[in-house]
Amino acid sequence: MGRLDEAFIQAPEHRPITHLTNSGDFIFSDEIPTIDLSSLQDPNYDKTTIATEVGKACERWGFFQVINHGLPLDLRRRVENTAAEFFNLTAEEKRRLRRDEVNPMGYHDEEHTKNVRDWKEIFDFFLQDPTIVPATPEPEDTDKRELTNQWPQHPADFREICQEYAREVEKLAFKILELISISLGLPGDLLSGYFQEQTSILRFNHYPPCPNPELALGVGRHKDGGALTVLAQDSVGGLQVGRRSDGEWIPVKPIPDALIINIGNCMQVWTNDKYWSAEHRVVVNTSKERFSVPFFFFPSHETNIEPLEELLSEENPPCYKKCNWGKFFVSRNRSDFKKLEVEDIQIDHFKA
Repeated sequence: MGRLDEAFIQAPEHRPITHLTNSGDFIFSDEIPTIDLSSLQDPNYDKTTIATEVGKACERWGFFQVINHGLPLDLRRRVENTAAEFFNLTAEEKRRLRRDEVNPMGYHDEEHTKNVRDWKEIFDFFLQDPTIVPATPEPEDTDKRELTNQWPQHPADFREICQEYAREVEKLAFKILELISISLGLPGDLLSGYFQEQTSILRFNHYPPCPNPELALGVGRHKDGGALTVLAQDSVGGLQVGRRSDGEWIPVKPIPDALIINIGNCMQVWTNDKYWSAEHRVVVNTSKERFSVPFFFFPSHETNIEPLEELLSEENPPCYKKCNWGKFFVSRNRSDFKKLEVEDIQIDHFKA
């Protein structure tokens, strides 16, 4: 990825304005809310206050950062070091784990968003290994396909650390899910039933220095397709969020040990547009590599995605039709699993 070719070049209207300082650092905005979750450690604490903060952030931004979230910091350091060690392997070693039609999880360095190649390399794995999903979206077809993870031999503890981290971040995702439900005036456990056999994905992202960051993007503009994303980013920065009110790109400032939460298209549909699945992207720079670890929290395949009945009324009719998540997810990727793009499941598909 040392030379910028035409495949990476964004259309002029989508090229980034990076707002770099003279030292090469990004200029950040403090607009994205930061929410302290430390009170959740008290079992007697009334969660309504924090839930209200979460609801306001979901409505205005679709993004917020959480601190004192309970995810062990030493585990986060280990997974970040493991990701960096993996991407430091030779290209030949990494490409032995390249994902393809048989193995949709693994290494990939030709990810595209909206038909433009992203300036990054990735490694994906399912939270649950192995996972069984329908091979086709046809209801009369009972064939099943077993999707398993690929694991590198080096680092030696790669699989162990990845799976431990995935379990911990899943616990946090369920806590956020509960707070979102409470923020909507619903029972805290209402949404959790949709995630009993989910096929969530954890990803390692590596964004190398780019010779022409004014022409390319680490990840092009997109909305996440699932319910929630929990992102650990390093101190370099580069994530930008499209503000709901005017679409302006707002940089997300890295906060030490914080995690970034954003809601995806499923949540926007469930809340009938009350909460916002925000468009976002990643800009790159000429001198610093960047690492991030997103966890994509997906519902179970049998879950129907449609506006929650409890939120509908004569004044608030459904904006979206019913869609089965499993059939939709597989139909998006049935022809070529190596092109799985978890970030690019379009909200327009659900429109009534």
